Amino acid sequence: MINTVIFDMDGTLLNTIEDLTDSVNYILDMYNMPQRTVEEVMHFVGSGSGKLIERAIEGGRENKLFDRILEDYEKYYCDHCNIKTGPYKHIPELLKELKARGYKLAIVSNKPMDAVKELAEKYFNEYVDTAIGVTKDLKRKPAPDECLEAMRELGVQKEECIYVGDSEIDHMTAQNTGLPCISCLWGFRTKEELLKAGAGSNTFVQDPLEILDILS
Repeated sequence: MINTVIFDMDGTLLNTIEDLTDSVNYILDMYNMPQRTVEEVMHFVGSGSGKLIERAIEGGRENKLFDRILEDYEKYYCDHCNIKTGPYKHIPELLKELKARGYKLAIVSNKPMDAVKELAEKYFNEYVDTAIGVTKDLKRKPAPDECLEAMRELGVQKEECIYVGDSEIDHMTAQNTGLPCISCLWGFRTKEELLKAGAGSNTFVQDPLEILDILS
């Protein structure tokens, strides 16, 4: 019986794309590199800040300044991760109702841990039981490590959990963890992109409140 819901953060609970884009472009400007559009950054995100910067800068990881640019980006973003960010429509209502029904709730994200903790505390502190970001001890998604750590902290087994995310990384994370997956279509990927990534067996939702019907 499902009693735990594990959520992705970016593109699932929070619309973070403007702050991500602004932070990327601030750093690109620092290094006199071409700016990126919201659409470009939307397709760069999902695999952590290292992959984001690799995709955004000239030369990728072969750029001799890569490590410095990444460090500058992570510091800047952590300080500016909540300028334009906010929950998607009906997310607060969804979490409130899930909590009222007795579900345990977790967030797992490929964002830096400091940013995950700050955003989770600001927006979801009364609902979410644990929020996990990238650390040196946990492999980032799509590896199962972050989900397994959330399950360990909550004292639940995989048979009790379902995963909710918006990207192909989330689909693969759920698969690698052995969890059923709900793919939300208000985030950073289209249904066509998710189907192309092999997510055809997932349950697709257009509005967060549809998740209540799936779990009822």
